[in-house]
Amino acid sequence: MALKMRAIRVKTVIQLTCFPKLFPVNCYFIEEDDGLTLIDAALPGCSQSILEAAASIGKPITRIVLTHAHNDHIGALPELKRRLPAAKVYISARDARLLSGDISLDAHEQMKPIRGGVPKSGTGFPVPDVLLADGDRVGSLLAIAAPGHTPGSMAFIDSRNHQLIAGDAFQTRGGVAVSGHMKLRFPFPALATWDREASVTSALKLCALRPTLLAAGHGEMLAQPIDLMQKAVDAAKKGMS
Repeated sequence: MALKMRAIRVKTVIQLTCFPKLFPVNCYFIEEDDGLTLIDAALPGCSQSILEAAASIGKPITRIVLTHAHNDHIGALPELKRRLPAAKVYISARDARLLSGDISLDAHEQMKPIRGGVPKSGTGFPVPDVLLADGDRVGSLLAIAAPGHTPGSMAFIDSRNHQLIAGDAFQTRGGVAVSGHMKLRFPFPALATWDREASVTSALKLCALRPTLLAAGHGEMLAQPIDLMQKAVDAAKKGMS
């Protein structure tokens, strides 16, 4: 059954949300001159709504970019790749391992368990076409390494207007929060966070970019978000002390 998705546009960013009032799960289109970049793939069952949203804009989906490999951000990926075989799939080199079912940790990483739902080995998720590193470009987007929620989490900022798609590095549902800092009205991103300390470091990095818009994996988009982002970092630091 296809899941319906709400669409909201702010300049070059179109937010698609399933279950906006109950349990919002967002993915995003970034509009380019030649097509659409899809950031994240939401839940299984969202592929038809994503394709219909692209059709309503009148541009093809040319790229599928993943902020990280949790199931609520990659759910529709197998079906989308089946229906859009020419669309290249991008993910960080580190989280490509999670996408393949490899939950092992590197020697330099905190020996904390990977949290949240990730694919199991052999479950049929597509092999990524492009492995991203910090500072890579994807169309108008700059890729920003933002580990913490997962070891290879990334955020993306549109170089044309400084709109930030943060994945789960921040949430706005239940109040603006850094990944790993519990918000009782929406605790799920915190419960699925691998390394809280790394999350705070990444959040500070994103604050320093001074985005004009914060678009998170869960919750509404926020214009001029710097003050709220910084308060969320301060609260996360206090919560760890």
